[in-house]
Amino acid sequence: MEQPFKRVFLIVLDSVGIGEAPDAEQFNDKGADTLGHIAEHMDGLKMPNMAALGLSNIREIKGITKAATPKAHYTKMQEMSNGKDTMTGHWEIMGLYIETPFRTFAEFPKELIAEIERRSGRKVIGNKPASGTAILDELGPEHMETGHLIVYTSADSVLQIAAHEDVVPLDELYEICEMARELTKDEKYMIGRVIARPFIGEPGNFERTANRHDYALKPFGRTVMNHLQDDNYDVIALGKISDIYDGEGVTEAIRTKSNMDGMDQLVASMDKEFTGLNFLNLVDFDAKYGHRRNPQGYGEALEAFDQRLPEVLNKLQDDDLLIITADHGNDPVHHGTDHTREYVPLIVHHKHVTEGKALSVRETFADIGATVAENFNTTMPQYGTSFLKDIQ
Repeated sequence: MEQPFKRVFLIVLDSVGIGEAPDAEQFNDKGADTLGHIAEHMDGLKMPNMAALGLSNIREIKGITKAATPKAHYTKMQEMSNGKDTMTGHWEIMGLYIETPFRTFAEFPKELIAEIERRSGRKVIGNKPASGTAILDELGPEHMETGHLIVYTSADSVLQIAAHEDVVPLDELYEICEMARELTKDEKYMIGRVIARPFIGEPGNFERTANRHDYALKPFGRTVMNHLQDDNYDVIALGKISDIYDGEGVTEAIRTKSNMDGMDQLVASMDKEFTGLNFLNLVDFDAKYGHRRNPQGYGEALEAFDQRLPEVLNKLQDDDLLIITADHGNDPVHHGTDHTREYVPLIVHHKHVTEGKALSVRETFADIGATVAENFNTTMPQYGTSFLKDIQ
């Protein structure tokens, strides 16, 4: 079978939803609209490159012109799995359906905290939902005096352990997180990720470092990435992609420090000779602005991403495919600090698109995985319908 595209570049704009999903009310997310509300707050988003690709052709966004002749095919996707977290969204993109949602905790069980204390030899402080920066301001000084571990969560299925790099050496923090990962794998806890959150600085001026490390559960089944690896294709994971899949199906992993560093790494990787998938997650939208309910910062980050897009578009080769999407919403004007159950945009571009057209609304994120699998003639996922023939 002919392989239309030699390289597929898949960019996940973490949390960039495009309006409430049909089942949003079941997730307490009625009215959520990440892109729409940010655009209103900004009195119009300035994203001319995404506009040219057809973002406002999916659904009009204030400030973003609807393209008369879009340079990409476009639509939106609905999540099929029972969840709205990073792992569920990403795993579904690569062909899995998650029926049982990962568990979230407002406070971790006393027996779990006691076991972390026993095995680490350090006391735990915190144990509550919190912003990752606010809890450092609150508990950082006590941590520096005592060496106690700062444990907290977000509305996502995560257990986060923060420690100052001068108080708890990185190797020790990572060992503690690996231990916590083992403790929380089974159905009793079913926590999606344990995250090491090292920081530096002094009270009143703490700063989280790029030495963050995520310890995820392994995917509950084989993904399209596994099948690509089996068939000797490259799977280059940029940002936290390798962590999200616990390394499964990854042939090369490159860490990133920020959205802009992620774009730097993507642009650099486009000069590589490879055949397969290049998969990037841009996490700042979610971690820095969505959870912190900062629509101004979120809007500026979206505009900054848009300014970098020409670098990517100019480096695309004749047999490259670019897919831009998201994994869930995180409406910065919605209540709480939680992710939001939304449609996500789907933008599909290659150099032979003369006039992009509207694709059908996708019923599962897994349609991306199915498309990638069909392109490389590898094992098709159990879920998802390929749109490959619709974009050629």
